[in-house]
Amino acid sequence: MHRHFHHRHERWSRHGFGGHMRHAMRGGRRMGRLLEHGDLRFVVLTLLAEQPRHGYELMRELEDRTGGAYRPSPGVIYPTLAMLEDEGFIRPVAEDGGRKQYEATEAGREALAKNRAQVDAMFERLDAAAAQSALSSPKVLRAMENLRTAVRLRLSHGPLSPLQIDAVAAILDRAAAEVEGV
Repeated sequence: MHRHFHHRHERWSRHGFGGHMRHAMRGGRRMGRLLEHGDLRFVVLTLLAEQPRHGYELMRELEDRTGGAYRPSPGVIYPTLAMLEDEGFIRPVAEDGGRKQYEATEAGREALAKNRAQVDAMFERLDAAAAQSALSSPKVLRAMENLRTAVRLRLSHGPLSPLQIDAVAAILDRAAAEVEGV
């Protein structure tokens, strides 16, 4: 069976993706090549060999492993899961709140073992992306959450006057400009 999916003008087939994750974005700049053609299937297979997961858990795990530099979309993860299932490398094992969890099969584990050097190199690149990502810093994450909370709290106190709206926008714009200048 030969499946084709389209995601943002990129072609996917049973043979891999056409470059959906070749570069991770950090602050609008490319961080370099993370995964080569077809690598995502081995990354997902490795994560499923570690423990059963559903699609959203895979997306979160990849985001965590790249320090927030990359989070694949459902339009990337679910076709990869379908392909791996078609190949017999994974199988559904449970449903968690309506979400199907998958685990690696023996054939999937054998495929990982045969490609161990490639898989190790992929995870080294993901680790390097995480190390370069400011989003992996607890201080930065805390500060971003503090700003978000402060804005939401202020907005929850009722409507702002046009003057207050201008003041909040100016503060946020100044903060953005200062961060860009760092």
